[in-house]
Amino acid sequence: MVDPDDLKRQLDEARAALEAIKGKPGDISPLAPASVPAVHPVPGVTLGAAAAEVKYRGRDDVMLIRLEAGSTLAGVFTRSATRSAPVLWCERALAGLTDTGEAIGIVANAGNSNAFTGSAGETSTKAMAGHTAQALGITPERVFVASTGVIGERLPHDKITAVLPGLSTTLRPDAWQKAAGAIMTTDTYPKVASARCKIGNASVTISGMAKGSGMIAPDMATMLAFTATDANIGQAALQKLLEDSTAISFNAVTVDGDTSTSDTLLLGATRKADHDLITDAADPCLYDFKAALDGLLRDLAHQVVRDGEGASKFIEIRVTGAETDAAAKRIALSIANSPLVKTAFAGEDPNWGRIVMAVGKSGEKADRDALTIRFGDILVAEKGWVAASYREEDGAAYMKAQNLTVTTDVGTGDGKATVWTCDLTYAYVRINADYRS
Repeated sequence: MVDPDDLKRQLDEARAALEAIKGKPGDISPLAPASVPAVHPVPGVTLGAAAAEVKYRGRDDVMLIRLEAGSTLAGVFTRSATRSAPVLWCERALAGLTDTGEAIGIVANAGNSNAFTGSAGETSTKAMAGHTAQALGITPERVFVASTGVIGERLPHDKITAVLPGLSTTLRPDAWQKAAGAIMTTDTYPKVASARCKIGNASVTISGMAKGSGMIAPDMATMLAFTATDANIGQAALQKLLEDSTAISFNAVTVDGDTSTSDTLLLGATRKADHDLITDAADPCLYDFKAALDGLLRDLAHQVVRDGEGASKFIEIRVTGAETDAAAKRIALSIANSPLVKTAFAGEDPNWGRIVMAVGKSGEKADRDALTIRFGDILVAEKGWVAASYREEDGAAYMKAQNLTVTTDVGTGDGKATVWTCDLTYAYVRINADYRS
């Protein structure tokens, strides 16, 4: 059970984060969860946030996590050719991570991505890692750094390093909401999730946070996401579990088709749970854990889409009948990333011809005369044309819902995939046109 006082504090911190970044409840995404979820503390994890005023005023913008000694870490990162200095640092740190008997630190800032900043970016990343290491009493190689915000502007890292000594003394196990609020940029609410499961007879906790609203078409991860568990799982197995789960969660969402330079998803395991060490990701003991991890990461990924910049519709795209699962996913993403499809959803226009177009441009095989399209349970098109039973008014009525499902069978095989996206509204243009002002 979550302690009532801890829950109240989490809720108060969530409200404070919302007020700080947007100022009034009306600005919160209409697709946001109806209530703030309780987040279970993870044994061996403490975290917190502070205001460094990198870009924003009057709100936290630096987050710090400490994983106790004995912990291990897994991570996936953007494969962008222009990935940021913090991503490159994390890739090297993860490759060299061994059990040195020290804690692990994760530090992140909002407002500046420290991407495409040349040697200055490397200097800033090293400074953040070095000062975090000093504050936590560990070596810099055990610190993981993440930054999110504007690309191409030098990071004023001295503002961040100045708050780290004080921040490190205020970390606590129940500050997930507070930390999630600190990494928001154009987000309208902090994104958190928590789950409990069993490994053998041991109770295990998984909790996490994510940020993201625009520049979302993940390629290995999402903009920023930090998760932790007390499961006693070795690093190689943890890495495999994270990669598999990412494929069906963060790598299956898109807001605008743009992959970030800063995508970072980390999963720490403190190994505090009372069960034997697991070193094989295929161990049958992990069945419930896998399901819980998949559910938690999918929850966070869906929250990112639901907070898509200017979004008014949450859309599930299902593709079946493709040559392979990979082909189905490419077709689904072609539909989900099409501006014409997304603006039709925004306008509540059941323009199914745009679905046909997006299937055709995907580069994957599709049988035109076997193609079927459904809006929810409504059969819209089949046998190469509009279905005889379809009525335009039924499609128009369906489009008024906030949560929509589009299913397309392309008639060439058994491959299938599901991705999630949102619509493209006037507000998306306004938000991004004004982003640096």
